[in-house]
Amino acid sequence: MEKRRVSIFGNFYQGLHLPALSSFIINLSNSGFEVMIEESFASYLREKRSFPHGDCHTFEEYDGRSEAVISVGGDGTFLRTARAVGEYATPILGLNTGHLGFLSHSTLHEAADVVESLLEQNYRIEERMLLEVSGEGLPDDVWPFALNEVAILKEETASMINASITLNGHFLADYLADGVVISTPTGSTAYNLAAGGPLLQPTLSCMAISPIAPHTLTMRPMVVESSSEITAITTSRSHHYRVSLDGDSFRMVSGSNISIRKADFCVRIILRPEDNFAASLRNKLLWGRR
Repeated sequence: MEKRRVSIFGNFYQGLHLPALSSFIINLSNSGFEVMIEESFASYLREKRSFPHGDCHTFEEYDGRSEAVISVGGDGTFLRTARAVGEYATPILGLNTGHLGFLSHSTLHEAADVVESLLEQNYRIEERMLLEVSGEGLPDDVWPFALNEVAILKEETASMINASITLNGHFLADYLADGVVISTPTGSTAYNLAAGGPLLQPTLSCMAISPIAPHTLTMRPMVVESSSEITAITTSRSHHYRVSLDGDSFRMVSGSNISIRKADFCVRIILRPEDNFAASLRNKLLWGRR
């Protein structure tokens, strides 16, 4: 009988977590899983003399053959994992060894429970929408999707930009600002929140448009349907501006345009029965704390 397979991605900042992490991976293997570890992460574990024994193998590129993928780190690692999984749509479980970890709900303190949940498939899967970006001038090596947000930004030394935005082909407004964040519900607690945008329940199907330091009091965040197509023609005195997809940015020429819409596939997140949005707000944002 073929073994059930899980794949693991991780970052290189595990520090004091290494013994517990190695034990977690060994527990997965001893529970009957074939464990596949991303090669760069495996190299890090070898360097730290923490590569686990048992039925563990490595891979260079994810092939979609696992029943679950585990992201070990913070939200940045989760976003990188989601990018690697891509359209395979394998469900991802976030094991948080970072800071807030809105995308990574479980911790190594709960490692035994995580293994049991995976073994018994005692979890639910939430589907989270992605944004897809298109337009002339996008670099060829850019993965044109974002789980959190697409941010249109001024260059560091530049004055404000003017992002002329249309919504479904209809002119909306000229955003005179340091930038504009177009966020998914999943990303509403990230850059969008820092820019003063609305908090959104992550399973909603919508997008938030939030200006960054707007140069007019009449410019406010707004929420639009997920079926909307947003187009932005951006100009800047520096002759360039930047576009950031989940924190990975690239340079665009002033006067160029990008279009943003809901992607045709989603990211599937594994949540254990006790995981919920309300608890995340209370525990990670101290929601309602007095």
